[in-house]
Amino acid sequence: MAHIVVLGAGLGGSIMAYELRDQVGKDHKITVVTKDPTYHFVPSNPWIAVGWRQKEDISVDLNPILKKKNIDFIPVAAEKLHADENRIALVDGRSIDYDYLVIATGPELAFDEIEGLGPEGHTQSVCHVDHATAAREKFEAFCRNPGPVIIGAVQGASCFGPAYEFLFIVETELRRRKIRDKVPMTFVTAEPYVGHLGLDGVGDTKGLLESEMREKHVKFMTSSRVKRVEDGKMVVEEIAEDGSVKAEKELPFGFAMMLPAFRGIKPLMGIEGLVNPRGFVIVDKHQRNPKFPNIFSVGVCVAIPPTGPTPVPCGVPKTGFMIESMVTATAHNIAALLKGQDPDEVGSWNAVCLADFGDSGVAFVAQPQIPPRNVNWSSSGKWVHLAKVGFEKYFLRKIKKGTSEPFYESLALKTLGIDKLKETTKG
Repeated sequence: MAHIVVLGAGLGGSIMAYELRDQVGKDHKITVVTKDPTYHFVPSNPWIAVGWRQKEDISVDLNPILKKKNIDFIPVAAEKLHADENRIALVDGRSIDYDYLVIATGPELAFDEIEGLGPEGHTQSVCHVDHATAAREKFEAFCRNPGPVIIGAVQGASCFGPAYEFLFIVETELRRRKIRDKVPMTFVTAEPYVGHLGLDGVGDTKGLLESEMREKHVKFMTSSRVKRVEDGKMVVEEIAEDGSVKAEKELPFGFAMMLPAFRGIKPLMGIEGLVNPRGFVIVDKHQRNPKFPNIFSVGVCVAIPPTGPTPVPCGVPKTGFMIESMVTATAHNIAALLKGQDPDEVGSWNAVCLADFGDSGVAFVAQPQIPPRNVNWSSSGKWVHLAKVGFEKYFLRKIKKGTSEPFYESLALKTLGIDKLKETTKG
């Protein structure tokens, strides 16, 4: 009997545990180790920040679900990974030994890299459900005394979609409260152009998002670097193509939400051969670490190089479907190793994204996520908002049922020609 440990239980980790159980059967032990016993549907955080959802609406207690799946659950944070010893030390003093490890921790939020950034400083966040809940209180107070709003993503950020979503969700909510006319809005981003998304655009995301901003009277600043944030003031540098500072501006605000850069979590930092200097896990095409072949990784914590040079650093996002493709490949590959075979599955890294704008939205499909692509498509309309609401309900149901991919999801994806695994030649 092998012991497989999944470190983390967010989108990647929870589905990873379910899919591993399906692939390896009951003959092997699976343990999930995570600091939070509750799963939260992160894509709904922008809705929480404006009061369209409550925390309990998007939360799932994982313990009874994992118990039904015969998966051990340890809701205790990791202190340090000892990869050479096949062991994870926990903050409560315990150690967990493993035969195989899947790292699915997500990132650490690097607010401290910019003075005054983040919930402990002067800007809000929608990266975590607790941040979004705190942002709602700030937003309600702001609406009683409206003023300028700044929303965006700082240098080194890699998850730009939620910034665009939150921008337009806030704009929609302000119109509903009939105070939009009192609120100048500015979008500040490290991206070289609106709609870059860390992916060099998908379809016509540049045109679609620029058009939405002009129609909604939102000003935007690209290739921007946040120098510091003070109470009610953000100091932003506009960067030229050669990397020089073109201009420095002081932007006033009454409410601001800026997505931070990500880095790896502290228990993984400095493990040579496992992580890069930012702490992201190095993997091969099979999601496997080259130095420690019994360690795999999925999700936002995986190291992916940028799509190309930009005046201000921009990371590559790891979207939900892309993460699920990593999960499926990893589950198959670990199952193969347990049978004495070599890993042979490769995740497609296809991206399917629904960006909700409150009463409309933008959808895109990128196959694969990193260009050049076989499919490069985007579209907009009110249907995207409805689709996002439907997807939220569907995915939460999937988590509650302990199912990685119901048959109807598999059938729908096959019909659309969207695959989780690449076609490979099997030896």
